[in-house]
Formats: sequence, C-alpha cells, structure tokens
Amino acid sequence: MARIVCFGEVLWDVFPTHKKIGGAPLNVASRLQSFKHDVTMISAIGKDKGGAKIMEYLKDCGINMSSVQILSEYKTGKVKVMLNDKGSASYDIKYPRAWDKIGVTEVSKTAVKKADAFVFGSLVARDDISRNTLYELVELANYKIFDLNLRSPYYTKEVLFHLMKKADFIKFNDDELFEVSKYMGSKYNSLEQNLKYIADKTNTKHICVTKGPHGAVLLYDDKLFYNSGFQIKVIDTVGAGDSFLASLISQLLNKSSPQDAIDFACAVGALVAQNKGANPRLTLSDIHSFMTP
Repeated sequence: MARIVCFGEVLWDVFPTHKKIGGAPLNVASRLQSFKHDVTMISAIGKDKGGAKIMEYLKDCGINMSSVQILSEYKTGKVKVMLNDKGSASYDIKYPRAWDKIGVTEVSKTAVKKADAFVFGSLVARDDISRNTLYELVELANYKIFDLNLRSPYYTKEVLFHLMKKADFIKFNDDELFEVSKYMGSKYNSLEQNLKYIADKTNTKHICVTKGPHGAVLLYDDKLFYNSGFQIKVIDTVGAGDSFLASLISQLLNKSSPQDAIDFACAVGALVAQNKGANPRLTLSDIHSFMTP
C-alpha cells in the first residue's frame, strides 16, 4: 500500500440525462483508493449541496478529506458533458469555481511531504491561486505524476513546460503528445519518436501515452512497453483515462513489472469505458476475468 496525494478539481459532471461526481484528480483518487492505497485529496468545494455531496462521496470512498477546503464565496465545480454518437466527450467547464481557489495549508504541505506520490493535472492551473499552490506543493513532493488534461482555452505552453520539467512521470493521450511535441519544436511524426523527444527535453524517465481503443505505450527507464487495447462496446469515455492512470500508478508503486502494469491499466480503462460514468465499481476479480482470454 502506498501513500498518495491527488491535487486538483472536484466537481459534478452534468450529462444530458443525469449528473455524476467527477474531476480527473478525484477520479484518480477514487480508483487508487479502491486498490487499497492511502489516498488524500487536496481541493476546494463551495458551501452548497453539491459540495456536501462530494464530501459524502469522499468519506464513503475512504479518501482523506482533511485538505479539502470549503469556500463560501465560490460555488462547487460543474462541467457540462456532451457525448457524441461514439461515446466520446466534450466539456463546458464553468469558471470560476471553488477548485480554482485552492490555497496552501500546513496540512496539505505535510501530506505532500509524507506521500510516496503526488498526482496533479494541468486544468487546475487555469487560475493563479490554484496554480501558485500547485507550484509550491510540487516542490515538496517525492515523486511527481503529471496528468496532462488539455481543455482549451485553459492552458498555456509556459505552464505545461514548467510542470513537465518538474514531473517524474507524465501521462498524455496521443493527441496531447503530438500537440505538445509540436509546441516544443519536434520535427518527428511517429508517436515513439515524439515520446522520446519529450523525455529528453524534460529529463523525464517515465512517460505514458494512451491511444484510445488502441491501448497505450509506456516509456519506463529507457524501455518501451505496449498494450494494443481491448475490444469493447464503448458506452462513454468519461473517466477511462483517469482510471487507466490510477491503475498504472498502483501497479508500478506495488512493484509490478512495467508490462504487467500497462496491461492491467489498459484493462481497467476499457472496463470503465464500457460502463456509464467515471467511477464504476470494479473488483480485482472483474479485472482479471476481463484480462483472461
């Protein structure tokens, strides 16, 4: 069991017919907790019904809530989710919300210092207050995991480059990889060449790129590991990448081999994509049965 801190947005994903608790860092935290890790969430909610329900959810999951701030002057986060006919999502992310205003506290600083890993994304850096808090906390972390989550117009090249250079582990999807590689001056066309280009430019030894239905590739200590994905019927893709990342982190922190880790993570991501919502309940038995030919 590892001690892990997740930093960033907690919010409500509002679909055309229903709403669910989400936010990439919370999705990662929830899946990590399901694998019996000791997980702390650093975020902020409004003093409203939506925020109270998120706190109930965190409590039910067993996630440490001591660093979730309650801000009466801002509303709890909300995202309008639109799904196309293939289940792929687009988002309307309301601003400003409480998670844009996460402050630095001694409790959160202590949690990060004691953690084996610190997980954060790029979306939380859209506001000066949360971004400056992230910049301060990342300096205290022992192992820094950066999950790019590019949501236009809420990112800049400068912030992305700063956080990539601080990270020990970076996770992209394939579109993000090519976009960021181009920003950084890459002339390459292949995924592998651009992956290694970014690794060299940022001095990052651990990078993973997801490829939607085609699996993922992991660069781990100068070696590449592949999984080609699983055949499923996609219901919606919301949270699939978050559960993939949580599963990969869990396996690597538990000292699984990189190949076993990426195989397990791709299976979990696929299982999430063939269910509704970001955080369907999955048992280890479910996962291993799905992986068995």
